[in-house]
Amino acid sequence: MCTSFKVEALRGVHNFSTASNIFKLALYNNSASFNAATTSYTTSNEISGTNYSAGGNAVTTVTPISSSTTALVDMADVVFSNVTISAVRGALIYNNSPTSPGSGTPTVAVLDFGGDKAASSGNFTVVMPTADASNAIIRIA
Repeated sequence: MCTSFKVEALRGVHNFSTASNIFKLALYNNSASFNAATTSYTTSNEISGTNYSAGGNAVTTVTPISSSTTALVDMADVVFSNVTISAVRGALIYNNSPTSPGSGTPTVAVLDFGGDKAASSGNFTVVMPTADASNAIIRIA
């Protein structure tokens, strides 16, 4: 989870409960150098390939819930259909339409796939973890 996201969550920049905020997932090559200090979507080192569009795909989120003392947000798997892409090392989840205060495309989380991945004229799916207090992609304990 990006540090800026934690601050912006407390400022009300991100709203996972309404359609007013559109979250996206963009794919990056192995030259990308993202970490918790990443604050905004960028096209630098974003992958390119057949049927992949810059900016990535929308992420379907589920209204935040709690499990015991942990708040969490579930996200559906993100599928890039019929793509030919290679050297995909990771992804960036970002808010493409933040709520004021805030502007631009603030980041939510950086994902590292642990190695280069590819798809050849097929689907490339980013599988989200189980939506529970120990595994959800976004959780605040």
